[in-house]
Amino acid sequence: MIARWREHGWGQPVTLVAHGLGATGGEARLPGSGLPGTRVVVTFGSHGDAADAPAEYWDYGVLAAELRAVASIVGARQAVGVSMGAGALVRLASEDPDRFDRLALLQPAVLDGRRPAEAVRGMQRLSSVAASGDRDALRRLVEAGLPACCGSTGDYAERRVAALLRLGDALRILAGRVPVCSAASLAAVSARVLVVSGVGDPLHPEAVATATAAAFPDAELHVLGSSCPLLTHRDEIRSLLATFLGVSALSER
Repeated sequence: MIARWREHGWGQPVTLVAHGLGATGGEARLPGSGLPGTRVVVTFGSHGDAADAPAEYWDYGVLAAELRAVASIVGARQAVGVSMGAGALVRLASEDPDRFDRLALLQPAVLDGRRPAEAVRGMQRLSSVAASGDRDALRRLVEAGLPACCGSTGDYAERRVAALLRLGDALRILAGRVPVCSAASLAAVSARVLVVSGVGDPLHPEAVATATAAAFPDAELHVLGSSCPLLTHRDEIRSLLATFLGVSALSER
């Protein structure tokens, strides 16, 4: 196993937290902020203090296996994933439909169809520059890709550049990968599912969130009016997650 994890808090419920591609340490922890019980924040390969991952690591099946292993060790029956992390949870659910009781999928980027051409081009461009090691060029790309709602970038762009410099292979390979071959593979999933998306973000299309919610037998969809809802609607998302993975989950135990 390449992934690492850290536990925050204590008690029930135990929630697995899976980050998106290129997430900084703070971003990785953010979805678990405010949740009761134990939050187990997974760090995928080539992120944070995890070891650099080989090219073959960047497959949703491999990422799902990492999450399955950690969930088994810590006893997690629910999980929240962002973008790539959401895709890995979708893959895990398709392979093991009863593994989780609840899943929260934030800004899913792809399901069973090709990513939009604009998203593929953007990932390939980032991959090429990251592989070259040109920090200045990579910073320019990062800053150009930040939506206006992010406001002042501060040192965020530098942290993102440092993360992406390790992810040239991941960006190139995942641009052409999907979590599942067919959304029909999710029809047997028993978990309750929460899907949260924004609007106007080519990397996380609203249509993908809609299709993801529709693929699960028991899912609810929330579309927030922002291209970066994890920043602009942080309190609303925190409330949704706390209700779905906290209060509601505990009431069923």
